[in-house]
Amino acid sequence: MTGRRILIIKLGALGDFFLAQTAFAALRALHRDDHLALLTLPSLAPLARLSGLFDAVLEDPRGRTIGDWRRVRRLLRGGGFDRVYDLQAQSRTDRYHLLFFPGPWPEWSGTASFASHPDRYPGRRKTPVVERYARQLAPFSVVLAEHADLSWLDADTSAYGLAQGAYALLIPGSSPGRPDKRWPAASYGELARLLAARGLTPVVVGGPAEAPLAAAIRQVCGQAVDLTGRTDISQLAGLARRAWGVAGNDTGPTHVAAAAGAATVGIFCDASNPIHLSGPRAAILHRSSFDEIDAALTLSAMEQARG
Repeated sequence: MTGRRILIIKLGALGDFFLAQTAFAALRALHRDDHLALLTLPSLAPLARLSGLFDAVLEDPRGRTIGDWRRVRRLLRGGGFDRVYDLQAQSRTDRYHLLFFPGPWPEWSGTASFASHPDRYPGRRKTPVVERYARQLAPFSVVLAEHADLSWLDADTSAYGLAQGAYALLIPGSSPGRPDKRWPAASYGELARLLAARGLTPVVVGGPAEAPLAAAIRQVCGQAVDLTGRTDISQLAGLARRAWGVAGNDTGPTHVAAAAGAATVGIFCDASNPIHLSGPRAAILHRSSFDEIDAALTLSAMEQARG
């Protein structure tokens, strides 16, 4: 197998990228003597390169035009790949298998119709993603580590003026199209008040779009600090590592914090399916409706996550 050319396909979003870290590391170990490439989104490519796990990172334009499909075909066929692990395994990437026409085709692990190593079973899409990867890679004698090693993702956070262990991160956002995954900002405000009463500084993080949520939290708890739009992913991981704890919705930054090793509580209702969060101190707080989750319950979950 030495010297083979191997491709992993993983598009998805920020949270999906971090949930796939144990699979990436396991495949790097399996193919330590091979050329290992990742096909991912342009927005995730810098993180993939920073990880040091891949010999090459290819950027999928993810467009729908004929020109976009031709570019993907050139990436795939030009790579000379001997095996492809399609961890995305959706209808779009199933079609990537067809882009190798008229051949030769590489070995293919995924859900494509003519995959050499098919990974199709009832309920696959609702299976928690780490379990899904473990099942897909088991035929290759791959065993996933319990947690990812994200030692490569960190940053100096001293400029924020936050003492280690003296603050807690709040992540009240979600992807723009899924507001149903957001525990109410007012509830985060109440949690911020409870944290402040314990002498901890509540710190709200997220993208610029979460600024109104941070403002709503600060209306309830004036001690809360708004860092929305002021952190990149490495800084977010660095802040999470040094926090007393983290509470967040089913969104990318919460998965980053959990994977980085922070004591992280993911707040879920039935809008998330499947429900998953991976990290050495990750805890899931799930109820059918957010109406069943209050600030006191969340604070208790954060304490338990700290161990």
